[in-house]
Amino acid sequence: MTTATVEGLTEARARELAREGRANTPVSGSGRTTARILRTTVFSFYNNTLFVIGIALLALGRYSDALVSVGLGIINAALAAVQELRAKRQLDRLQLLAREPVTVVRDGTERQVPPSEVVVGDLVRVRTGDQVVVDGPLVTADGPGARVEVDESLLTGESDPIAKAVGDVLLSGSSCSGGEGLQRAEAVGADSHAGQLTIAARADTTALTPLQWRIELVVRIVITLVLLMSGAILAQAALDGSTVLRFVQTSAVLSGLVPYGLFFLIAVAYSVGAARIAGRGALVQRTNAIEALSRVDVVCTDKTGTLTSGRLTLAEIVPAGGDEARARELLGTFARSVSSTNATASALAADETLPGDRREVVDEVEFRSSLRWSGITLADGTSVVLGAPSTVRPALTDADLVTDDAVRRRTDQGLRVLVLARGTGPLRDAGGRPRLPRLRPVALVAMADELRDGVTDVLTGLAAEGVAVKVISGDDPDTVAALARRAGLDAPGIAGAQLAALEGHDTTAFDEAVDTHGVFGRVVPEQKEKIVASLRRGGHRVAMVGDGVNDARALKQAEVGVAMRSGSSVTRDVADIVLLDDSFTTLPPARTEGRRIIAGVSSSMYLFLARVATQMLVILTVTLLGLGFPYTPTQVGLTLFTVGVPTFFLTMWARPKPPQEDLLVSLARFVIPVGVLTAGFGTAIYAFLYQRVTTGLSGTPFPRAVDLFERYTGLTYGVDADFVEASATLGAQSGLSIFVSTSSLILILLLEPPQRLFTAWAPVSEDRRPLWLALGLFIAFAVVLLVPATRAYFGLTAPDPPVVRTAALGVVAWFITLSLVLRHRVLERVLGLYQRPTVGA
Repeated sequence: MTTATVEGLTEARARELAREGRANTPVSGSGRTTARILRTTVFSFYNNTLFVIGIALLALGRYSDALVSVGLGIINAALAAVQELRAKRQLDRLQLLAREPVTVVRDGTERQVPPSEVVVGDLVRVRTGDQVVVDGPLVTADGPGARVEVDESLLTGESDPIAKAVGDVLLSGSSCSGGEGLQRAEAVGADSHAGQLTIAARADTTALTPLQWRIELVVRIVITLVLLMSGAILAQAALDGSTVLRFVQTSAVLSGLVPYGLFFLIAVAYSVGAARIAGRGALVQRTNAIEALSRVDVVCTDKTGTLTSGRLTLAEIVPAGGDEARARELLGTFARSVSSTNATASALAADETLPGDRREVVDEVEFRSSLRWSGITLADGTSVVLGAPSTVRPALTDADLVTDDAVRRRTDQGLRVLVLARGTGPLRDAGGRPRLPRLRPVALVAMADELRDGVTDVLTGLAAEGVAVKVISGDDPDTVAALARRAGLDAPGIAGAQLAALEGHDTTAFDEAVDTHGVFGRVVPEQKEKIVASLRRGGHRVAMVGDGVNDARALKQAEVGVAMRSGSSVTRDVADIVLLDDSFTTLPPARTEGRRIIAGVSSSMYLFLARVATQMLVILTVTLLGLGFPYTPTQVGLTLFTVGVPTFFLTMWARPKPPQEDLLVSLARFVIPVGVLTAGFGTAIYAFLYQRVTTGLSGTPFPRAVDLFERYTGLTYGVDADFVEASATLGAQSGLSIFVSTSSLILILLLEPPQRLFTAWAPVSEDRRPLWLALGLFIAFAVVLLVPATRAYFGLTAPDPPVVRTAALGVVAWFITLSLVLRHRVLERVLGLYQRPTVGA
């Protein structure tokens, strides 16, 4: 360790230490680089595949195919990249330390330097109001009793200033609240307490929510199946001598089977949910935080600044001798006459029920944690003191008012107890040091922490939903437990020292103590983080609510970090959600919004995966039958009407429901029969129309049919060898598109049944909007078929009677069959998984 004299370091030595990297350089950068973010969000394997297909289609002049096939993937990648980069910038700018110049002693003189230029061994001047920028011991102190007062509330949660004597370590991030002295810098930059907190706060803790995880799992499974299927189909196309254009179009269709729109949909749902919650007083800083909050089963919260507003209120005055009016007047006079106000004096001065005016003060002793009292001497020689019972009691002429029982009864209620006393002696000894004269008790004063509005109702509501609430504080456990009871939370408490003892011997015992206790007092910041980690090890989903820097690491450890707007900037920056009004009442609406998002996106997954299963099976069966490829990229674009638009509105209109833990099983029960039946009927329709067109154009075809298909295909009968095959494929594709599009719209009604006819899967819904949506989209699809321009864009034929009649009959037969299969759980019966309802259940 570098040593320093009272003259401090020399400038030359300071520069040398800076070159050696021992300066107080601010921590920079977060866990993820820009290159890594772009690589994982934009240049993923799937996106790269889309980019190659899109470039190939553009080179072949198929601009509309390229737009349909690649557009959504690019938009989704761009949204993901923007969100990730925004989060990175927010973490990168996070700083715990201020940037104001500090005073150091060099070459025997004091000079100001930026905090970043302080080096190991520097002597740093610490004055009242200054922030401590490095870690190190106090070398000299000019305060009373050779001490300085340090406010560590942001770091440790300790609300009262702490007296530091020479030799005691001052931590960076704290601030000097009284006295003056010199500190030797020993830990700087990333090695300091503030540096370590900043590094922990900047760590990348992004995690997928259960819904995101399920979507990613499903998409990965689909990608794997598509790759296997694509290899076989493209190999067959190569052996058959398909053109480059047909090869690229086939690739585009196959890549379009991946339900990448689910990622886009969930991003939109999160954004809309965040906007809704912003109107209720919460700022969402991590896109999936609302969904994560809806799944939380344990809420950990700090006390001061979260459950309480940080303000004190006068709860009770117990006068000596029964003269309450006189006691109230003296208390009001004291509070309005002190020049150095703390939280207690400010609360009393603002209390309009207390009489008393400001009086001339000839001497004043400010409150310090080392004294535990404050006092004033008025112009008439009267001294008035307000302080802790244990400190003031020895100076009282009569201590009957301040008995241990009287004090304990009030502290057990979460109240702060003080003694108001008066005397005629001076408040200082001959050396000018503060001391208590002989005093007469005037009153016992009880102060209460003010609960935030709505806290009790919120805690009651969370308990009703099965959400456990744990209060974690740096204050005394009994005080915290009493305040928790005032808020409606009656739970056993434990002190941080007891937890530390358990942790050192048995992790299992520590985890059990964390799980069974609801109040934690005298807890240090590191223990808050460990408590959250313990709960998560036990399988709980945890939200942490805090406002100080001391809560930052616990917020990062939790699945959802919630900060108060009035809290520290560091806490706000690392939080996933910021309560703009500092109100707990925003949490229930946020949980409700999260459940609405889960219900909406889960419902949309049924439509997405039913479409994917149907298209995959149709492509496989039609290809095996040797009837040509059943889709073009633009025809796949019809899913905008049948899946894209419906899923968007179903998500926006969803009603809040508890998260469905067996979602994947439920999806399989719905998607497998829907996919198999829709693909089966669709393939039959495709094969029937393909064969009918082929037969009709063979031999001596009708001139009108030849003219129509020449316009549709751009080929000439009798000249182009593939005229009949192209015409048959186009006619069959048109019938298949009509059938699949219509059946997809009917699936909306199966998911949100408007009446009993459609209740094969779900009960009747009171919401009629899905019905009108399905009807509106059916009309829009009919317009596409009737308008030549849109019909040509999607590569379809006109709605000729044979095609429409075949598709309509197929839809009716499909709906009847699917309703029976879903209603009677045929899939589960076939697999032997069906369980008959218990009699009497």
